[in-house]
Amino acid sequence: MLSTFSGLPRTAWIIFAGTVVNRLGYVVTPFLVFYLGSRGIPTEQTPYVLGALGAGNLIGPMVGGLLADRVGRRPTMLAGLVGTALAQGMLFAAPNVVTLALAAVFLSAAGAMVGPAAGALLTDAVTAERRRAAFSLFHWAVNIGTAAAGILGGFLATHGYWLLFAMDAATSLAYALIVVALLPGGRGGAAQTTDSGSGTGYGVVFRDPLMRALLPLFGIGLVIYSLTEVCLPLAIRDHGLPATTLGLMATLNAILVVLLQPVAMNVLARLPQIPVFVGASVITATGIALTGVAHDVWTYGGTVVLWSIGEAMVGGIPGAIIASLAPADARGRYQGSYQWTWGVARFAALAVGTTVYAAVGPAAVWWFSAVAGIAAALGVGLLAPMIARRTAAPEPETTPEPAAATA
Repeated sequence: MLSTFSGLPRTAWIIFAGTVVNRLGYVVTPFLVFYLGSRGIPTEQTPYVLGALGAGNLIGPMVGGLLADRVGRRPTMLAGLVGTALAQGMLFAAPNVVTLALAAVFLSAAGAMVGPAAGALLTDAVTAERRRAAFSLFHWAVNIGTAAAGILGGFLATHGYWLLFAMDAATSLAYALIVVALLPGGRGGAAQTTDSGSGTGYGVVFRDPLMRALLPLFGIGLVIYSLTEVCLPLAIRDHGLPATTLGLMATLNAILVVLLQPVAMNVLARLPQIPVFVGASVITATGIALTGVAHDVWTYGGTVVLWSIGEAMVGGIPGAIIASLAPADARGRYQGSYQWTWGVARFAALAVGTTVYAAVGPAAVWWFSAVAGIAAALGVGLLAPMIARRTAAPEPETTPEPAAATA
């Protein structure tokens, strides 16, 4: 089952291990509403803190991508991880809503800095033909850690919310130690290419016609996926089902993706990645859209199974595509722009998705998921020839590491 990941370099496995450790501590955000309630924060003030958390997810990826290219991959990861640990303490100790919101911005921004730098380092370490496997391994690590964190967080919360903050800070610092001890230093691709014309900011991304086309298409798919976090709970509530139903659906999704992603990668590895992405995205959009006809635990479970299969099939394909398009000295900014799109998508799903669900009706949300999701997937498919032409040339500036002996 793991044969597809064999031969990946040591750096890929270190990032995998560190990401699993770090995501094991992803226990504060899912329980933040409950923590704020335990602090006596009024319900009408809770959105200020949650909104600040979302704002940080728009800041962190852009800062992290820029620093990864200009300062270096490892220093940026360390800044994000240590900053996350500090922000956890600030959030726990914040005395009022204003300081809670400021700490929430710092927390999410620091945490979001890590991904672009890790993605750039992963790109530096592997050859072009192995990037799909490397980014799928990275994506799998996120799912493994998050699935375990969901179980761990519930246990810790019953024994005191302070344990959630301590756990999140400890795992961030543990990943920082892994980075210091095991990951290579240097500036990666930025140090290898001295005059590519990419500049110092994000102009290199926005001048790229393929990125201008791909990011909105990826963004539509990410908005639709984010509706599972925002509108699925509303649908379950509206059918009079207990809150435990939502927990069951989240557990089902986590288990399926963790178990199926390496299987899907192994089965689909010989197929071109863009047709796989298109097919998987259509399955995901269809599964989410079918939420509109679900009405009990079994039918909701059926829709979750369908879109979880699509999620497992997609794996790390978008990250691998972005990595292959990036100039060597702009890999951090390309990864940062993609992860910024993730932040925008989640923010849009929260702000717009819930408004449309309440004001227009659930059917509008689920029909949008079907029509826009399938259209966006087909749009990416239409770009396949352009992507193939861009990524066909060899990349002499990348010096991949040898494969890890134990992989």
